[in-house]
Amino acid sequence: MKLDLSPTPPTAPQRPKKLVAHGHTRVDPYFWLRKVKSAEVLDYLKAENCYAEAVLAPTKPLQEKLYAEMLDRIQEADLSVPMKFGAWMYYSRTLAGAQYAVHARKRIAPEGWEPSPEEILLDENKEAEGKSFYEVGDYEVSPCGRYLAWTEDTRGQRSYRLRVRDLTRGRNLRFSHRGVISLSWAEDALTAPRPTLFFVTEDRQTKRANQLWRQNLDEAEPTPIFEERDERFNLYIAKTRSLGLLVLTSTSHTTSESRILPADQPRGRWRIVIRRRAGVEYEIDHHGDTLFIRSNDTHPNFRLIEAPLADWQPAHWRERIPPREDVMLEGIDLYKDWLIASERKHGVPQLAITSLNSGETHQVAFDDPAYVVDLEDLPEWDSPILRYTYESLTTPSSIYDYDPATRQATLLKRQPVLGGFDPAHYISERIEARATDGTAIPVSLVYRKDLACDGQAPLWLDGYGAYGIVNDPWFSATRLSLLDRGWVFAIAHVRGGGDLGQRWHEAGKLEDKPNSFSDYIACAETLIARGFSSKGKILANGGSAGGLLIGAVLNMAPELFGAAILEVPFLDVVTTMLDPSLPLTVGEYEEWGNPARRADYRRMLAYSPYDNLQARDYPPMLVEAGLHDNQVMIWEPAKYVAKLRTLKTDHNPLLFMTSLAAGHGGASGRYDSLHERARQLAFALATLGSSESAMP
Repeated sequence: MKLDLSPTPPTAPQRPKKLVAHGHTRVDPYFWLRKVKSAEVLDYLKAENCYAEAVLAPTKPLQEKLYAEMLDRIQEADLSVPMKFGAWMYYSRTLAGAQYAVHARKRIAPEGWEPSPEEILLDENKEAEGKSFYEVGDYEVSPCGRYLAWTEDTRGQRSYRLRVRDLTRGRNLRFSHRGVISLSWAEDALTAPRPTLFFVTEDRQTKRANQLWRQNLDEAEPTPIFEERDERFNLYIAKTRSLGLLVLTSTSHTTSESRILPADQPRGRWRIVIRRRAGVEYEIDHHGDTLFIRSNDTHPNFRLIEAPLADWQPAHWRERIPPREDVMLEGIDLYKDWLIASERKHGVPQLAITSLNSGETHQVAFDDPAYVVDLEDLPEWDSPILRYTYESLTTPSSIYDYDPATRQATLLKRQPVLGGFDPAHYISERIEARATDGTAIPVSLVYRKDLACDGQAPLWLDGYGAYGIVNDPWFSATRLSLLDRGWVFAIAHVRGGGDLGQRWHEAGKLEDKPNSFSDYIACAETLIARGFSSKGKILANGGSAGGLLIGAVLNMAPELFGAAILEVPFLDVVTTMLDPSLPLTVGEYEEWGNPARRADYRRMLAYSPYDNLQARDYPPMLVEAGLHDNQVMIWEPAKYVAKLRTLKTDHNPLLFMTSLAAGHGGASGRYDSLHERARQLAFALATLGSSESAMP
């Protein structure tokens, strides 16, 4: 099956605009595409969509087949594992044919009593009626169990409106607020007629979370409490599991500062724990009369400190977990009897559990060569069990209850994968590529056990590499449609991510950002050398900052790749970062640099994908974007595609698809998301091929 190359692609008019910085002039012929609210730009985006659909038209039967395959693997009517909080068990469920979840609870019945009826708290399907996009952000029930506070986005802009519902009466309160990023209830329900809610809002222009508000439900209007004025920092509000403290965190990409308030004294005075110091990050938790502080003040891989709540000055600090060169301390969780350290050693996650009574520590053992493990946020402070989710490239997401006293794990639920899925049919590996400077770069991969590794298989190579975010080897039921057609799937754990700790991040940002690109190329070359694929049979894939990675790599070594999919890609690096009025720009200086400085400008200009497009052959490409994206503005991929069309010397398809009803995260409904995924896989199969049908 081939794509239809007969349609004529749309042509964007060239209107050259000179951009001058540091005595250097760039000419941008497509700067006008920034006028996203104009009819001309919208018409151009629609024309690109029509062209892409025409080229992909021969794949429509395949898209429908893939969609049906993926849908058949899903247990459409499903129930989450219930979670205890106060007098209720909370859970969510999905219904066959419904796009969104229903959130509900049941009161815990005393022993011997009949189970209580279900109480629906929030039916996302009802809230989404008449809307092309719907997403719930934060979601919290008040300590007394009477009120539900949640935030919702109805445009895909990740701009959320706060709503509050009286669950006893089944009515929404009139109170509402837009641009809410995070929220937390105070613990004053026993001393106040109605409880107090704290929430953080964002600046409408920059989308920076910068203001903290207090709202007692008896009051008509919220009270402003604090404003973060440093444009590099964002605010976040949370409550410790002990229910003792509210924590307000100001954080940039490299520095943080926390303020605390007794949770039962919402009108009290917030106190700074440790004043911000450039390059020092920390977070705090609480247990009785002790503060726990996770900090990178002495080492980039963090340590854990104990300090008295009554006086947490450094003179009273005691180091609980020292920093280690080969272990990243990613986070801690405190329960009444247990301290859990989430760690990463040589890029592999692990859980270290310490009894706060005996001081004894043990590790939870896992078997796969590469996997993901996350501690679930159980709200009950005195819970005798812990809960974690586990998955790997061959193991669906699995929820376990773990008894740290007996060290026994009990499987509660594994993501159902229908249609005869058997993990024994697949092999997961973790290999290493050698970067140009000799650094070993991990690569996680999965393929069918009966695949001949003779270099003939097409391979999907995923990459990200930014912000210290770990690109974990996750399970995907939709990916099976590729693996069962003879594909290999691989993840390049390039520098810039957090895959091997904080230093891995630092080695792929600012002046060292080019390491991310050369690492990805080294991973592709190693996979070829090891017989997993061959030159021209690899699909390069990345989204957002990962789209920048792929855009840069395609300018450096396009001949390695047979196709590419760029999702909401960050491509026009210099022009975007020169505009501090855009959302997120100022805060991003710590990751990419500030092009207002000459040295940063030159360095970023050297790799910016848009600025380095050349007259040469490029592989077939599918570029996807969201009209309402306020993280990567729509004009970045639009400009990139328009410019590339005028330069590339091949006849390969260059497709640009814009979701006119979504933003950075794509479609919100689960069925709509499957249709988007089916389109991606059909493009991959049409460009790089496969066996005729899925293997049994």
